[in-house]
Amino acid sequence: MATTETGAPASPTISAPRDPYKRRKTTRGNYELYSWVFMRASGVLLLVLVFGHLFVNLMTGDGVHQIDFAFVAGKWASPFWKTWDLLMLWLAMIHGTNGVRTVVNDYASRDGVRITLKVLLYVAAVVTIALGTLVIFTFDPCISGGDTDLLPAFCFAS
Repeated sequence: MATTETGAPASPTISAPRDPYKRRKTTRGNYELYSWVFMRASGVLLLVLVFGHLFVNLMTGDGVHQIDFAFVAGKWASPFWKTWDLLMLWLAMIHGTNGVRTVVNDYASRDGVRITLKVLLYVAAVVTIALGTLVIFTFDPCISGGDTDLLPAFCFAS
């Protein structure tokens, strides 16, 4: 243990607050900065998309009582609403995945655990985005052989 000239124990050396931060590893670029900016921009856009979605689905017409197969089919007959819902799906999934990635990086201390969790996270995100996109683009509002009362008005019963 180090001592001062008077024999008192020496205090540990603390670097000045303005000293440059020493990184554990060097990074290749500004990925974390772009990730941070994306979270802010996507969060604002998601607020608009989600509240617009909730307003149209819950506040117009009969509210929650109007939501059935015909309502969704009528909405998704329009390219505008398909694009709206697709953008909401993609942004929400990427935004959430990026947030969980940050939590994993912060709390998973061992490299193997961190890599495993992030691989599982990315696989789940890709599968969810792919299935959601597939549902939006392959949705057929005019099903045949079903209850004609559930069909939207623009479908002709066959």
